[in-house]
Amino acid sequence: MEAAAKQFKKRNAILTCLRQTALHPSAEMVHEMLHEEYPDISLATVYRNLSHFKRQGLIRSLGTVNGVERFDAVTEPHVHFVCTHCGAVLDMPGLELPQALCCNAEQHSGCRVEGCQLTFTGLCGSCLCSKTC
Repeated sequence: MEAAAKQFKKRNAILTCLRQTALHPSAEMVHEMLHEEYPDISLATVYRNLSHFKRQGLIRSLGTVNGVERFDAVTEPHVHFVCTHCGAVLDMPGLELPQALCCNAEQHSGCRVEGCQLTFTGLCGSCLCSKTC
């Protein structure tokens, strides 16, 4: 019974960690963020719970950035920017997904679009400054 309670505590900590950061972390980043408070948490536990949360619709995968899968606890459709130099993933509040694009995709494909992810790529402000400053 105690082991199950300990496991749910870690599961809740993983979800809370994702919800409290804007970093769009990888499993390794989540593991690192939680390791001090939960020194016995394994990377396998983090991966297993992230997979569980994805299946439940509590988080979503943003795909891979520099070969590493990144996650977001904000599941409502929104726009991202990925820095091609440092790998930062940033939300772009104020930009809306173009509904006309989804309608156009449906018309051209004969399929029903149920989701859309829009990601811009380039250099973030920090990397741009370091290259020009």
